[in-house]
Amino acid sequence: MSDSTLRQDIIDELDFEPSIDAADIGVAVDNGVVTLSGHVPTYAQKVKVEEVVRSVKGVKAIAQEMEVRPFGTHKTADDEIAKRAVNTIGWNTSIPSGAVQIQVQDGWVKLTGKVEWQYQKTAAEGAVRHLAGVVGVTNHVEIKPKPSTCDIKKRIEDALKRNAELEAQEIKVNVLDNGAVRLEGRVHAWSERRAAERAAWSAAGVRTVEDRITIG
Repeated sequence: MSDSTLRQDIIDELDFEPSIDAADIGVAVDNGVVTLSGHVPTYAQKVKVEEVVRSVKGVKAIAQEMEVRPFGTHKTADDEIAKRAVNTIGWNTSIPSGAVQIQVQDGWVKLTGKVEWQYQKTAAEGAVRHLAGVVGVTNHVEIKPKPSTCDIKKRIEDALKRNAELEAQEIKVNVLDNGAVRLEGRVHAWSERRAAERAAWSAAGVRTVEDRITIG
């Protein structure tokens, strides 16, 4: 696929997604590497744009250079964003009470703390992503391994075998110290690589995933 064809496919896919206003989004493609520029009105839309682009066949990597420019001249104060973030995370039953701390500066939300599972870390970011005034989120919440976790490698390999999207024999799983996991091998599409990452994160006690899987 040529870069020009891929660029048009990306533009078409962005136009097709009803939750995105693509009027001010720039797309450039160089050998399968996509650079996104321009601006969007919310941080949630910025994240959605990247998700949509990743789903397009032929995309190898993304350079994210878009800005968040909220509508209108009114800027939500940092303390107001912080209050809303605390309430939103507090209402989310999948996040342990008091596990996540919040800091806000110039609309940028920083999350810290410790949880036991990756889905809880993801839920914390998802809870604040759609708040008015948020221009970005830095998720520094740590995954605290459960002392009873054993045989992480087998759990991940079993998860890979259960996933219909993947050819599990093509993926090698290495479990390192302190809950670090390294994935190696080759898959046919970006979506398969993401599915392998999700399988790795599904095992209790996984703190980090180093994805060395190639696409081709």
